[in-house]
Amino acid sequence: MTHLKIDVHHVTRIEGHGNIIVNAKDGAIEEVRWEVPEAPRFFEAMMRGLHYHDVNYVSPRICGICSLAHNTASIEATEAAFGIQPSEQTLLLRKLLFHAETLQSHVLHSCFLVAPDLLNVGSVIPLAESHTEVVVRALRLKKFSNDLADVIVGRKTHPLTTVTGGFTKFPDESALKSVRPRLLEAIEDLDRMVELFKSLEMPDFVRETEYIALKRPDEYAFIGGDIASTDTGSTPPENYLEITNEYCVPHSTAKFTRHNRDSYMVGAIARYNLNHSQLLPKAAETAAQLGLTAPCHNPFMNTVVQLVECVHAAEDALAILDHFIARGVKNEKPIEKVQAGRGVGVVEAPRGLLIHDYTFDEKGYLVEANCVIPTNQNHMNIQKDFEALLPGIVNRPEGEVKLLLEMLVRAYDPCVSCSTH
Repeated sequence: MTHLKIDVHHVTRIEGHGNIIVNAKDGAIEEVRWEVPEAPRFFEAMMRGLHYHDVNYVSPRICGICSLAHNTASIEATEAAFGIQPSEQTLLLRKLLFHAETLQSHVLHSCFLVAPDLLNVGSVIPLAESHTEVVVRALRLKKFSNDLADVIVGRKTHPLTTVTGGFTKFPDESALKSVRPRLLEAIEDLDRMVELFKSLEMPDFVRETEYIALKRPDEYAFIGGDIASTDTGSTPPENYLEITNEYCVPHSTAKFTRHNRDSYMVGAIARYNLNHSQLLPKAAETAAQLGLTAPCHNPFMNTVVQLVECVHAAEDALAILDHFIARGVKNEKPIEKVQAGRGVGVVEAPRGLLIHDYTFDEKGYLVEANCVIPTNQNHMNIQKDFEALLPGIVNRPEGEVKLLLEMLVRAYDPCVSCSTH
């Protein structure tokens, strides 16, 4: 008679605190659970009563990794409430800023949090000794991405110059020119990362689920578009409550979500499954090199898709940089307009669909707020993956089972602290 008991408090190499609980006897699974025990944060309540100028600076503090995504979703919600349509230049600069965040976040996840498992070391510390070039390359890519954000908005995180209706200060053209050769170097570094991941083997596990992400007809969507499901099609952003359906469970301080099935997945795989035909040429070639095909139903491949998105982001960032270098950056004044109303901003943060929903009074003060975080939407899908994965590995050694379950959680790149609110 054998008893498998796994009690992980807390999973390492993720943001925040999450637990894995498993009990099985003689191959029969009695209990498997993904728990979120972290104390909740009340950021919607903290923003309530603030003037819209302050909301756009407070909201990025929800997260230090994807603050630019929170800032953009926040501004978009405010603009929707006030009936403001930003200029083409503003939208292009926001997209360039988004690419900077996508790069730095995906590189952090793939190289520092996931690669140690695939290269059989315990963390990035021994990885720096065994695979020094991998860590140095990742640090160089992260520094470039952060410096690009600094050029655009005056800080590497928690931006200063982004406001409702535009920017208070525009990037210097000479600074934009100076980062172009570094972007070309970053693209070369990404090529080396692709070569590395081509040599690594992801766990073989497939579970089909519902995938939800932004979708638009003209490009691989990170900003703008409708909310699309692989099960039910597309709906406008303001209908997000019909999609997310948040609910509470006893073992989690974060809400769970469901739509057409018991769970759905957001993030890189969801974006890829819904938008893969709109990848830029080099990114599409990278996907082929890595053996990636759509639809992808292996959650462990999320990291591989993130690498493809890095190539896409770098490719598009180069085109946007060249646009501004050729045409210059105009010194536009932010569009100012205040009215009572409700607005919804939806973007694709690195970890998936991010929603800010604001209601303002006639003076521009926030009277109601709701934020739906990507990791909230993935919690139940992690649970369902556990339930599908465990029966096939339950008779393996305990250490191997524990590692595979931890790797599965890490594959989602969860931001648990943001999800507990």
